[in-house]
Amino acid sequence: MTWSDKVNDAVAHSFFGRYFQLEGSGARRERKGTRFLTEIRAGFTVFFAMAYIISVNSSIISESGGPCVCNGTPTDPTCDNDDAYMSCVYEVKLDMIMGTTIAAMIASTLIGVFANLPLGMAPGMGLNAYFTYTVVGYHGSGKVPYETALAAVFIEGFIFLFLSIFGVRQWLARVIPMSIKVAMGCGIGLYLCFIGLQSSAGIGLVGLDYSTLVTLGACPKEALDEHGVCLWGRMTNPTTYMGIIGLVIMSVLLLYRVRGAILIAIAFIAITSWPRVSQVTYFPYTVQGNNQFDFFKKVVTVHPMKHILGKFDFSFDNKDIWIALITFLYVDILDTTGTMYSMARYGGFTDKAGDFEHSTWAFICDACCVTIGSCFGSSPCTAFVESGAGIAEGGRTGITAITVAFGFFVSIFFAPIFASFPPWATGPALIVVGSMMTSSIRNINWDYPGDAIPAFITLAVMPLTYSVAYGIIGGILSYIVINGFVYIVDRASGGRIKPDYSAREDWWTAAFSRSFVPLWIRFLIAKVRGREFDWHQDEFSEDEDLGHHSKNEHNNTTTTSVEIVTDADTLGSTNELASIRHHRRHSTEKGVYMDS
Repeated sequence: MTWSDKVNDAVAHSFFGRYFQLEGSGARRERKGTRFLTEIRAGFTVFFAMAYIISVNSSIISESGGPCVCNGTPTDPTCDNDDAYMSCVYEVKLDMIMGTTIAAMIASTLIGVFANLPLGMAPGMGLNAYFTYTVVGYHGSGKVPYETALAAVFIEGFIFLFLSIFGVRQWLARVIPMSIKVAMGCGIGLYLCFIGLQSSAGIGLVGLDYSTLVTLGACPKEALDEHGVCLWGRMTNPTTYMGIIGLVIMSVLLLYRVRGAILIAIAFIAITSWPRVSQVTYFPYTVQGNNQFDFFKKVVTVHPMKHILGKFDFSFDNKDIWIALITFLYVDILDTTGTMYSMARYGGFTDKAGDFEHSTWAFICDACCVTIGSCFGSSPCTAFVESGAGIAEGGRTGITAITVAFGFFVSIFFAPIFASFPPWATGPALIVVGSMMTSSIRNINWDYPGDAIPAFITLAVMPLTYSVAYGIIGGILSYIVINGFVYIVDRASGGRIKPDYSAREDWWTAAFSRSFVPLWIRFLIAKVRGREFDWHQDEFSEDEDLGHHSKNEHNNTTTTSVEIVTDADTLGSTNELASIRHHRRHSTEKGVYMDS
């Protein structure tokens, strides 16, 4: 027995192992194939994959100007040439590095400890841009002051908390049709790949084009116009080739089932990008590069948050703040619900009713994290799709999330180091994980247009609109319109005009198989009536799940990172298998289900 086996066994047999449901712990629903050291490795993989948020979020939020006051002039309305104002904005950026790090640390800890899910949490991309450029405006040029916008985010968290406690968000996760939920994971995979191909958080292979929106990029910075469009020199940027090398290294290591393949590739590319003498340095001899390098050289520093901590203004006398609050609410609820469900499905935590394990605690933690993020001057915190990188490495429990939190804790002191991971080092991880998540596309019911078309819209709209929420909205609305029309015609014709329903996916049988009333309310009702109550009544029986058998058989072999991906995909398909069992009982015409 190796030292790692001894450590894994010792942790598994402890209270710590039982709480996090490690394999061999004797927990009620232990998660097969989980190992303590694997969870640690997966957590660091997630952290390095999302460490870019430390610098990116601080850069985006600071462009709102924070609480700095801009006394603009006709020639300089946004104070870009005001040295005193720009100095204040730079201090806000340093504050936001600390604020982003602390918020991510607290949020990841909560989701790991209370929900036992391997998810990294941090201020979300997309919402931070909406917060800065639409709500507050560049350097405060919008209609809502920074402090008031933070107050809206603060209130949003409490609304989320109310919806989570009373089961509304869990209800939403269950009633979304199964093909759309499968497509959500595939769409997020494409979305991840799209992020990994761009320059802001990726290798820069894809760039902006005025005619076609996107095109082949990889141009040097001096070849870009003011909007980022490539004027010359496509495929000549050396950092893009560094990203491609990282992608190749990652892929080869995965082929050989090397543990920590994603993490190894990220670290290798990052370290080789730090020397300033190379053409692929992350610290070029520019004003921005010099500032980044000066911050990097500090290595260890703790910056006090003078401008952003608890800066709230609850004067909601502006209609625009209510519009912003509603927008934050619906975008964040769909975005987070879709991301959490897709990550849970990818990790194998979903059940046949369309819910996922510990969903109530997960949504409550998420709601608290939204409010916590606002206290540190940031836009809403959310689950990161980069968590898929850790799941691909074998992360299956909250230990992964706690490790992510530890990474952010260390970043509080070593922020100059972790803020210096270049995007072309982490971008390849997003591409690889995107390919893994998209593999479940085979489980969409492509044989019935009423299921296939909404699913396709879901997975296509996500990357093309750069929004998980819009993809879900598009899929749900198209499902309602298409299938609603079929239902109306069927009813109006007395059943004479109808399509072949034998290929249709029966998702509602499982979704409505149990009560939508939250478990705690059912407990109170049982107590009032003097009845005994089973707290585990919502747990599905693993013996009834067809994917569970393959899972147990699979775990008799040596676990590797690649094998865990396959296993997660197999287990993640249990919802479709529930639908397959229904069709096996009620249809003899559909060969694809019988063959499955």
